[in-house]
Amino acid sequence: MILDNYRATWETEETDALRQHAREFIAREVTPNELKWEENHQVEREFWNKAGEAGLLCASIPEEYGGGGGTFAHEAVIQQELGLAGDSAWHNGVHSVIVAHYIYQLGTEEQRKRWLPGMASGELVGAIAMTEPGTGSDLQAIKTRAELDGDEWVINGSKTFITNGTHCDVVVIVARTNEQPGGKGLSLIVAETKDLEGFERGRVLDKIGQRGQDTRELFFTDMRVPADNLLGGVEGKGFIQLMQQLPQERLILAIAGASACEGAVRETIRYVNEREAFGRPLLGFQNTQFVLAECASETLAAKTLTDHCTGLHIEGKLTTAQASAAKYLASDLQSSVADRCLQLFGGYGFMREYPISRMYTDARVQRIYGGTNEIMKLLIAREFKLD
Repeated sequence: MILDNYRATWETEETDALRQHAREFIAREVTPNELKWEENHQVEREFWNKAGEAGLLCASIPEEYGGGGGTFAHEAVIQQELGLAGDSAWHNGVHSVIVAHYIYQLGTEEQRKRWLPGMASGELVGAIAMTEPGTGSDLQAIKTRAELDGDEWVINGSKTFITNGTHCDVVVIVARTNEQPGGKGLSLIVAETKDLEGFERGRVLDKIGQRGQDTRELFFTDMRVPADNLLGGVEGKGFIQLMQQLPQERLILAIAGASACEGAVRETIRYVNEREAFGRPLLGFQNTQFVLAECASETLAAKTLTDHCTGLHIEGKLTTAQASAAKYLASDLQSSVADRCLQLFGGYGFMREYPISRMYTDARVQRIYGGTNEIMKLLIAREFKLD
């Protein structure tokens, strides 16, 4: 098949070994639990410790802070294996690629040493609290407030759609800390949630897809955190800090989308080779061949784009527009490929026991979170203006 014998230029023997290790761990600890996690709307808390013991958390964080000492390439192969397996319950990307890197890239040395080792071991689970009920992609409209009272920040507000909201021990909160308009008044403050007064986990959100992933509302009522928890010790720079980190977030979403496309294609190829209709395998019908040829070709294109962007990111050359293009194209294709593959399953594709049904419903949110694809197109188009 055209997706076989494909190898990105940034892959090495080391990432090959990690890929095999991640594949075995996922087959043993993730795939058998997908339906249970979906029913419970969360992975078990102990699973994070297992992932930490396996060395699959914070793979790109330096060893001196407890991480794997790798690069973004190591995070990419872990995410690719999760996408191939059709997993959407364990959001390691939020924990390892997003939250851990906010702390590593923006935090003080004391903050790195305080939080990163626990995140790498699984003792601490990370979340980031950006979205509010009335803001969506408009981060400059955030209303959650943090006021300095002596040596503490007093935080009031609410957040929604928070990934890892059930288990989070460390939350990076986007809050307004001064009266300047728009993004100028935003700061990033870290809350340690254990026994934290004023911190409340709201309802578990009932989603149409990614049902095994724990997503909640969070509420802050006169919640006090140490002044030293201001990320990087810099006030009023939150919006700039967010913009610096968002390309990596969007790239990991693009990788998730492209690998999920491949997972759907491979799952469907297995099915149409085994399933018969009118006395022959489904693969014997020209329509089946055409649909899978289209899906496999588009998947290869998505993999090529995301791997190109991954190489640029490893070299420190990835632009906002390039990350946005990868996220937009891969997530659009993820929905399209999953839809066309499900059609080849007929009625069985509508049954939750078949992985393709979850791949279909899980795909839809990819075009929304991390910045909607409409926002991605605006970011891409900004580069079209002549100087």
